Amino acid sequence: MPAYHVPVMLKECLNGLHIKPDGVYVDVTFGGGGHSRAILEHLTTGKLYGFDQDADAKAESKLIENKNFSFVDANFRNLKQYLRLFGVKKVDGILADLGISSHQIDTPERGFSTRFDAELDMRMNQNADITAKNIVNEYPVEQLHKILGMYGEIQNARTAAQAIYTARLNKSIETINDLKGILQKFTPRGKENKYFAQVFQALRIEVNQEMAVLEEFLQQTPDVLAEGGRLVVMSYHSLEDRLVKNFIRSGKFSGEVEKDFFGNDLKPLEAVNRKAIEATEEERQLNPRARSAKLRIAERIK
Repeated sequence: MPAYHVPVMLKECLNGLHIKPDGVYVDVTFGGGGHSRAILEHLTTGKLYGFDQDADAKAESKLIENKNFSFVDANFRNLKQYLRLFGVKKVDGILADLGISSHQIDTPERGFSTRFDAELDMRMNQNADITAKNIVNEYPVEQLHKILGMYGEIQNARTAAQAIYTARLNKSIETINDLKGILQKFTPRGKENKYFAQVFQALRIEVNQEMAVLEEFLQQTPDVLAEGGRLVVMSYHSLEDRLVKNFIRSGKFSGEVEKDFFGNDLKPLEAVNRKAIEATEEERQLNPRARSAKLRIAERIK
């Protein structure tokens, strides 16, 4: 049986967290628990809280029998609120491995992968109301155009949006193959797989409100991190990475640093690595998810 999820840049993430055996840590994207298990190995009296809203991840968390671990069945946009419920005000490190787990991709009925035919779903939280099917069948053409262009970064977003809109006038778009069939003639020759991956990325981000969730999460990290605490974030596309980079640089998503009366920078975090860390060539060969991964590490300053 294949591994639930092979953690990307595991060693680099652990180094970035700078783990203290008695520290308090949060893995906000528990998934298959690969990163969490590795963090727990470094703790003696410390605590680890693992967040995830996915029922499969919750089931996986039950396999961890460690008194230092608590699973939090919630979206990490509610980081502060749920930590408070556990009586935690400050933590020594936060890890976020953004995007989608290989388990989610490899489970056909979840509708995340272009490789299988299934209903258009893509919900990370299976109890959420909106699915990819709702989006392709109900969103106005202008909104489809915006999503495909902004989140999928495809060149012909307007044409693709119009094709989806026209097709659904005749028949509801139900499955992955329905959608691929509609867009097939608009894919760049030889780059079909990449094109569909971008379309699916756009729909997945919209279904799960991933950019809004990331912004809400990042804004809470300075309040939650103790002084000297580490924020370690791994992202898989440029939109996420830009948000993370700007927030680390300035505490804002615009990236502009505010200064106080004396000209000192007013920002809560300091970048530990100037440039994003990327996976080694060896890891990229072994794990395709590592190819687009960018890791950024920051430390909470006064």
